[in-house]
Amino acid sequence: MLELRPSCECCDKDLPPQAVDALICSFECTFCADCAENVLGGVCPNCDGNFAPRPIRPAAKLEKYPASTKRVLKAEGCGPRKAA
Repeated sequence: MLELRPSCECCDKDLPPQAVDALICSFECTFCADCAENVLGGVCPNCDGNFAPRPIRPAAKLEKYPASTKRVLKAEGCGPRKAA
């Protein structure tokens, strides 16, 4: 089950469960659409994967399966992954 992380890992913008601008990679790294497109160029800096819109969990299911409250913020800053 998706964690539905509460914020962008890049800018720390709040991304509540119903946010339509939340994007995730296959590892559930979570970014706002602005950072994913304009800062990261559509590539996850953690895994080099692409992004997809994060699904919205229906409110009735949020009661039984709540979203995560753990915020993740990249301490080293946010930017495109450097080539090896």
